[in-house]
Amino acid sequence: MAKVNARTSVLRLDGAGAVGARDSLAAEEPLEIRVGGRQVAVTMRTPGDDFDLVAGFLLSEGAVNGRDQLARMRYCTDNRRAEDGHEHDPYNIVEVDLSADAPEPSWSLHRTTFTSSACGICGKSSIESVRANACWSVAEDPVTIAPEVLYSLPDRLRERQKLFDSTGGLHGAGLFTADGTVLATREDVGRHNAVDKVVGWALREGRLPLRGMLLAVSGRASFELVQKAAAAGIPVLAAVSAPSSLAVELAETAGVTLAGFVRGRRANVYTRPDRITLP
Repeated sequence: MAKVNARTSVLRLDGAGAVGARDSLAAEEPLEIRVGGRQVAVTMRTPGDDFDLVAGFLLSEGAVNGRDQLARMRYCTDNRRAEDGHEHDPYNIVEVDLSADAPEPSWSLHRTTFTSSACGICGKSSIESVRANACWSVAEDPVTIAPEVLYSLPDRLRERQKLFDSTGGLHGAGLFTADGTVLATREDVGRHNAVDKVVGWALREGRLPLRGMLLAVSGRASFELVQKAAAAGIPVLAAVSAPSSLAVELAETAGVTLAGFVRGRRANVYTRPDRITLP
């Protein structure tokens, strides 16, 4: 199994001079996703929770909407030699077989074969094709949350970012109940991967749609993170940093409560503020 972090030598500078030291780095390796023997994507990710990542990715792509449609998931350990003759790491390739009742994905219409750890939406054919992937409506979700719960989410997420403590280079995503109880947290070099891992965990646990749940992310709120929340049926998304204009537009359309700049006892609620219970 690939490592989640690595050690390297550094020259550490400070006001008193310089000294040689050792530092921990967040691991970043490619993960190839194959469905029915066909490569559909390669994403740069932090190894770990790979099946959750793949399940969340397939949900956001509209390829599955329930755990029963994931007939089989496995690492590619049968043949370590790739077509170019080089040895490959079997834990960097996940093969998926879908059930007969899974939706027919149109991979060629939606995504190129490579996504980076910074942006998973690159290669989409259009915004409309992304919006169409949502399996459940969140607009009618009656959940309400107290401001104090909203304020607490970043700290509760940060408390569980153990890899961030050692590397300082990982994003976090967490799934919470309406009272702030944590259900699952994941870390990754990519924001979208961290969210896929959390959503994929819920999919594989048979918890979808995630009605009444809250999703917290450690960075900014991009269009794709809103899309992933809507695809999983999550009505509230809270981000430590700013949302993009397109993220706000999609959240308004989908009925997702989107909060940004959630820091300390402050937050900006951009869409569906009616879900925040005020005194």
